[in-house]
Amino acid sequence: MSELFQLVEIDKIPDFFEGKLAVNLATEKINITKAKARVLARDIISQIDLPPFSRSTMDGFAVKAIDTFGASESMPVYLDLVGEILMGEEAEQEIKAGQAIKIATGGMLPKGADAVVMVEYTETLGEDMIEVFKSVASRENIVVKGEDIDQESLLLKQGHLLRAQDIGALAGIGITEVEVFVKPVVTVFSTGDELVAPEESPKLGQIRDINTYLVGSLVEETGGTVNYGGIIADNKEELKNKIGASLKNSDLVILSGGSSVGTKDLTIEVLNELGEPGVLVHGISIKPGKPTILALIGDTPVIGLPGHPASAMTVLKIVGTPIIQKLAGQELNQFQGSVSAKLSRNLASDKGREEYIRVKLVKENNQLWAYPILGKSSLITTMVEADGLVKIDLGKEGLDQGEEVQVLLF
Repeated sequence: MSELFQLVEIDKIPDFFEGKLAVNLATEKINITKAKARVLARDIISQIDLPPFSRSTMDGFAVKAIDTFGASESMPVYLDLVGEILMGEEAEQEIKAGQAIKIATGGMLPKGADAVVMVEYTETLGEDMIEVFKSVASRENIVVKGEDIDQESLLLKQGHLLRAQDIGALAGIGITEVEVFVKPVVTVFSTGDELVAPEESPKLGQIRDINTYLVGSLVEETGGTVNYGGIIADNKEELKNKIGASLKNSDLVILSGGSSVGTKDLTIEVLNELGEPGVLVHGISIKPGKPTILALIGDTPVIGLPGHPASAMTVLKIVGTPIIQKLAGQELNQFQGSVSAKLSRNLASDKGREEYIRVKLVKENNQLWAYPILGKSSLITTMVEADGLVKIDLGKEGLDQGEEVQVLLF
């Protein structure tokens, strides 16, 4: 097994899959109420201007800005009040020099007006005149037609992961149905004789399966549909049969456990027997998570995660996410949630691997601090307590207390 533990740097991993992943980008049309966190399959071009008319952003009076020039509390400007525009009605009256029309927030700006004076800076004198105490510039306190979204402009690109604000914008231009990519199907297994299902009472020497549910939840967060394959015993025939059967209806297969060197670790042997090209990588320069397996069986990728929960979660977050995003049709390298913080203590690192440290975020005296959570990668509580990960780059000996770091949020 020449591929065993020849560590591969993380940024080289895409090279192993380049041109080999069969990305099944089937599409479906769904209502925008179901579109949150789905990936657009088509560019969205606006067919209208938004807003469709120029409108006020304040309660006040629509005016010609030049008519308010020099207005102040000591030298107010007087304008003729010639009407009122009610919410939701068309402004049919044209404003002329020296005139003002009362308008509410969101009201349609009348023809001839180019600004709105806020009501706070005016005084009504009878029914036909106002006093203005503050000048306004042209386009002040208004939004002009098409200022938000121009007709025929590109609003959202294919591959964009839809967020709440995107769905609001779609509603604003009258789009209630969008075409999105069908979510990739990801089959998740845990391996090991020592594992039992969560609903079972483990005997001495056994432990409940954590990784199936940890990995499945992360896959859903990343945009996949999870097929829970269950637990596979450390038995070659069972491993081969279950993985082989899953390849037929999966876009990606993820295993946890069975990736390190040991007498029961049969994963590499099985994956190589299931089809070409087989195992591409066994061992990546990451901590935790060194004994990770990456394989391709026909055109279906397989990820073999370490059995320790913290290792499995870190590898899936860092290595698995781009693969799932690609299978989902999503733009790669889209912004992932991160924040800046200062490190609470010195951290040493192995220069030979890219290291990810679990941290908890604490705000003290208006400064955000990242407190490392140190512990064995087999302990799930180190991830429960953590808010994210801090990366120590390959070749770097560590980080210093007080150093500014980026925290990749969970």
